[in-house]
Amino acid sequence: MTYKIDAEKIFLAHPYVKEILARLIAAGYQAVLVGGVVRDGVRELLEADCSFSPEEVDIATSALPTEIRRLFPDYLIVGVGEEFGVLVLGSPDGHTYEVATFRTEGEYSSGRWPRKVELVRSLEGDIGRRDLTVNGLAATIDGEVIDLVGGIKDLVAHRIRAIGDPQVRFSEDYLRMLRTVRFACQIKGDIEAATAEAIEENAAKITSISWERIRDELVGILRTDDAARGITLFDSYGLLRHVLPELTSLKGVCQPEKYHPEGDVYVHTIAALRVADGFVRDPLVKLAILLHDIGKPCALKRNGGVNMGGHDAIGAHMVRKIGRRLRFSRGGISRVDFLVRNHMRLADLPKMGRGKQVRFVSEGEVSGVQAPRDRFPLFFDLLQVLVADCEASAHRSSGWAPILRETLEIIEHIDHVCDLRNARKLIDGNTLLKMGMKPGPGLGDVLEQLHDHILAGEITTTGEAIARARELRKTSRESKNSNK
Repeated sequence: MTYKIDAEKIFLAHPYVKEILARLIAAGYQAVLVGGVVRDGVRELLEADCSFSPEEVDIATSALPTEIRRLFPDYLIVGVGEEFGVLVLGSPDGHTYEVATFRTEGEYSSGRWPRKVELVRSLEGDIGRRDLTVNGLAATIDGEVIDLVGGIKDLVAHRIRAIGDPQVRFSEDYLRMLRTVRFACQIKGDIEAATAEAIEENAAKITSISWERIRDELVGILRTDDAARGITLFDSYGLLRHVLPELTSLKGVCQPEKYHPEGDVYVHTIAALRVADGFVRDPLVKLAILLHDIGKPCALKRNGGVNMGGHDAIGAHMVRKIGRRLRFSRGGISRVDFLVRNHMRLADLPKMGRGKQVRFVSEGEVSGVQAPRDRFPLFFDLLQVLVADCEASAHRSSGWAPILRETLEIIEHIDHVCDLRNARKLIDGNTLLKMGMKPGPGLGDVLEQLHDHILAGEITTTGEAIARARELRKTSRESKNSNK
C-alpha cells in the first residue's frame, strides 16, 4: 500500500521547502523530506484524532555540500556540521532548514560522535544509520512515503523499534535510549523487546551524555500526555536512578494511609503526574509535580520518623540542585522552586488574612494583562500542582475546590480594591523614614502590616496609611518599653 502525506500542508507553512526540494531535483539529485515531519504526517493518516503542525522540516539529499552551496547562492548558508554533510539554509522568509547529504557513519567515540562519516549517494545507506524505524521514513516532494525499514508497520502497531541492531544503535549515541522512551510516550506505543533489553543493558552509560541533552529529552517526555508512563519506563529500564535518583529514593517511604491510600511517596508521585497528564501542558509545571515530594525522605529522617513536616522547604532546596545539574535556566529553576516550596502553603490560603492572601496570589504578577491566568501565572501554576497532588490522594476535590473558590474571591477583591503595586504607592519605606522611624527589621514589619491593611481594603488613602503607621509605631514603642 502506498501512503501519501499532505505535502501541501507542509509547503503552506514552509513555502521555501518546496523550492529547495524542487531545485535539488531539477539539478538531477535525489531530495526527500525526512524525520519527524514525515512520521507525524503518516500518523495523521493513520489516526483520526491526530493532527500535525509542521514546525521543523529537514531535508536529505544525494547532493554533496559543495553542490548544495553552488545551487543556493541566494540563501544564507551556515555549515554547522559540514564535515558531516550538514548545512543549514536560511530562506528569504527567515526560516532555517537543515539540508543533509545522505551519509553512513562508522564507529562512534564515547557514545556520541562518529569516528568516521561517509557521504553517499544512497538514501538506503542514510536511513540505515538512523535510530528508530518510526523516524526512518522519508517522503518525496509530492508526499509519497518511502519506507525502507518497516516504520509504517510499526506506527500502525504503536511499536517503537530500533533500526537494525539496537545494541549498535544505542552504542552510537546513548541519548537514543531516552529518545526511545520519548517516542513511546508521543505515540502511546510499546517498546519492542530487543530494543527494551538493549536499553536495560546500557542504562548506566547514559551518564556519558551531557546533562543539557538529557534535560531536553526529559522535557520532551513531560510535554507529552503520557509522561507518567515515561517515568515508569525510565524506572523499569534502570535509567531513572541515573537521571533522577532523587525519585527512586521515594520508593518504600510510607505515608499515612488515611491520606495516602494509594501507596508510598513514589507511587503517589507517579499518580500525581498521571493526573497532570490529563490537563497540564507546561513541562516545568509537570516537573514541579514530579519533584513536589522529593524532600519527604530527608524530612522524615530529620523528624525522627514521626512526620514529614518541612519537606516542602527541603524539596525546594533539592530542586535547585537538580535544576543546576540538568542545566535548566535560572528562571526555570526559580519557577519550579516556587511551586515545590509553596505547594503545602497553598492549603492554608483560606486561613490567611485578606492582605496576606493578596500578597501570595500576586507573587510574580504580570502587569498590563487582565486574564487572571496570565496576570498571576505563578499562582495558577501552583493551583495545577495542588489539583494533581490532591487528586492523587484521599483528598481529591475536597482538597482543591475550596482553594479555587477562595482564589476567585481574592482576584475579585484585587480588581475592586487594589493590588500590591498600588499599595506601595500609598506608602513606602521612605515615608516611614521621614516620620522618624529607623531603618531595620522594625520598619520592615510596620510596612508589611500597612500593606496588608491596604490590600485588605481597610486603608484607602495615604493619609489613612500614615495615621495607621503612627499607631503601629506607638504600639511598637510601648511593647519595647514593657519588655524592659
